[in-house]
Amino acid sequence: MNLRELETPCLVLDLAKVKKNIEHFHQHIRSLAVDFRPHVKTVKNIELTTMALMRKGSGIMVSTMKEAEYFFNHGIRDIVYGVGIAPVKLRRVADLINRGAGLTLILDSVEQVEFVSAAAQQFSITIPVLIEIDCDGHRSGISSNDPLLIDIANLISRKKGVELRGIVTHAGESYNCRSIGCIKRLAGVERDTAVRCAESLRREGFACPVVSVGSTPTAKFVDDLEGVTEVRAGVFVFYDLFMAGLGVCRIEDIAISVLVSVIGHQKVRGWIITDGGWMSLSRDRGTSSQRVDRGYGLVCSIEGKPLDDMIVYSANQEHGIIGSSSSDKSILEMFPVGTMLRILPNHACATSAMHDRYYVVDGSTEVVCVWHRMNGW
Repeated sequence: MNLRELETPCLVLDLAKVKKNIEHFHQHIRSLAVDFRPHVKTVKNIELTTMALMRKGSGIMVSTMKEAEYFFNHGIRDIVYGVGIAPVKLRRVADLINRGAGLTLILDSVEQVEFVSAAAQQFSITIPVLIEIDCDGHRSGISSNDPLLIDIANLISRKKGVELRGIVTHAGESYNCRSIGCIKRLAGVERDTAVRCAESLRREGFACPVVSVGSTPTAKFVDDLEGVTEVRAGVFVFYDLFMAGLGVCRIEDIAISVLVSVIGHQKVRGWIITDGGWMSLSRDRGTSSQRVDRGYGLVCSIEGKPLDDMIVYSANQEHGIIGSSSSDKSILEMFPVGTMLRILPNHACATSAMHDRYYVVDGSTEVVCVWHRMNGW
C-alpha cells in the first residue's frame, strides 16, 4: 500500500523519524542517571509506547482513565494518572488496582485526600499518591513555600487506604519560552523546586522516594537532575511545529503529518483548498504566539518535504485553505485538483487525537503497517 492509495484525510507516521527522536532522547536521559517515565497521552498506542520505554517493565504516565485501562490491558502495570483526581473516577481506579495495576494518583488538596481515602476503604484497597507541586505558576499544584504541602502529607499519614509516594511537578511554563536559555533556566527551577519540596517532606519525617519532574522542553535541555528520581516527557516521540518554534527540535524531526487532497482552487484569492480542515488538523493555533506563525500547519509534498512558505492559514470543519506568504498565485498551477499533500501539525497531541490509526511509513511513501490508537476518556 502507498500513501497515494489512501483515502484522505488520514494520519501519517514516519517511523524512521520516530526511532531517531527516541534514540536521541534516551541518550540524553541516560546521561542524567535518572529513571524515565514516558507520558503516553501523545501516542496512545502500545507499539509506540513500547519503543518509548527505556527499559522493559518501566512505568508510564497517562492523562485519561481509558489510557490507563488500555495500557494495563497491554501488559504495563506501573502507571501514574497525571491529572488531579476527581471522585467520579475512583471506581475505575479501584477496578484497575484490584486487577493488579500499580496505579498512582496525583493530588494537591485536602479534599482529594479525604475522598480518595474514603474510596480506598470502600473498595478495600490502598491507593498510592503523589503530591503535585506548582513550580512555575503554570497550572495545578501546591507552591513550594505553602504550608499546605506538610498539611496534606500529615493528613495522608493519618488516613487509611492512601499512601504517600512522593511529589510530582511539570514545568509547563517552558512552553512560553522564547529562547533555549529560558528553557534551561526553567529546567533548573523545576528541579530545584521539586528537590526542595522533597527535602521539606523528609525533614518532617515523611518518606519521599519519588521526585518526578518533566516536560519535553526542560527534559531536552536540562543537564543536572541531582535529587530527582525520574523525568517525564511525551511529545518528543513525534515533535511538532510548536516544539520546533521553541528550538526543541528541527522541522525535519517532526514525525507526524496529516495526508490531505487538493479538492479545489479559488484563483482570484490564490487559495488551494483541501479536504483537511480542523476536524483532521485540530483547531490548535499554538504557533500564533511564536516568532513564526504556521497557521494550522506547514504544507509538505507527499514525500514529506516542506514546501517553502506554504501553510494552512485558514480552516473550516472539513476544508483547509492553503496559501503562500509570498501571495504568488502561480502556485495554484503546481497543485492541481487531486494532488496529495502532507501537513505538519502545530500540536502533535491535538492533531493525533482527531484520528483512530497511524499509517506508518519508513522514509518513503510506502505504508509498511497500520497501527491503531485509542482515544477517549
